[in-house]
Amino acid sequence: MLYALARPLLFALDAERAHELTLGLADAPLRFRLLRVPRAPGAPVRVMGLDFPNAVGLAAGLDKNAEYVDALAQLGFGFLEVGTVTPRPQPGNPRPRLFRLPRAQALINRMGFNNVGLDAFLENLARASFRGVLGINIGKNADTPIERAADDYALCLERVYPRASYVTVNVSSPNTQNLRALQEDRALGALLSRLAALRDQLAERHGRRVPLALKVAPELEAAQLQGIADAVRRHRIDAVIATNTSLSREGVGSLPHAAEAGGLSGAPIRARATATLAALASALKGEAALIGVGGILRGSDAAEKLAAGASLVQLYTGLVYRGPVLVAECVTSARASR
Repeated sequence: MLYALARPLLFALDAERAHELTLGLADAPLRFRLLRVPRAPGAPVRVMGLDFPNAVGLAAGLDKNAEYVDALAQLGFGFLEVGTVTPRPQPGNPRPRLFRLPRAQALINRMGFNNVGLDAFLENLARASFRGVLGINIGKNADTPIERAADDYALCLERVYPRASYVTVNVSSPNTQNLRALQEDRALGALLSRLAALRDQLAERHGRRVPLALKVAPELEAAQLQGIADAVRRHRIDAVIATNTSLSREGVGSLPHAAEAGGLSGAPIRARATATLAALASALKGEAALIGVGGILRGSDAAEKLAAGASLVQLYTGLVYRGPVLVAECVTSARASR
């Protein structure tokens, strides 16, 4: 209710400024439980060897710097994913770089992995009291040559490993030049081989095995999806997150901001993201978990992802348009669909 009242004021602001303002103003009231958010009854699930209070999580990108973990934990999520974090701080692309398309219930962003870098990111996490399931999304710096991208991912994995419940390897953002080339067979195999070997070393060092997830794009063809499934199986990757944002403008046509560069998210990509998820489910045959994200604006959308093969779902753009009520709605639908 409060979000519904505040939304017209927030939508009158620049989208990125509204995002920052919302998190900043809600931080203390949520963190200290002065602001109560309705929650659905728990619906625990076990995925990737981890116990989740419910199947509905926060997607990476909303809290890039792990600054609001304790506040976001009060919204009823079963898990949180923070980042994307890169080894060194970087400002990302010039503003404006986040655009609303309200008639389509969509966003376009070209943020470009703007973040504070590993050192400050981990300091933020050290201050958080949250001890639930925490995913950490890792990427490469924009100025790291693509042939050395694995060095950035390996450094991130090693540094975040002690704090993460699972780690997501983000090779699918459309806003870092050439990043999606890492989804191609040879490049992906080399990257996952290195990270899987490093994970084995870290598991021995820390006495626990942290699951690895791979986040993929929605535009992949059938042969590419089969190649990804084969690489995931071969390198013992625990989960695939389907999907990241889309370069397509299908469903937004000539709406204001539709011509902006960047990744499209929200309602227009729901069907494409779900089709990618279903194709991966068919190719993987249960050998890795699937996390569905993309276009979840209501509880029935979450149930659709689960029916297509997901074990978990994640929200981001839907929160912009629906607010925290969406979390409980999706938890209820997820529970009913099992």
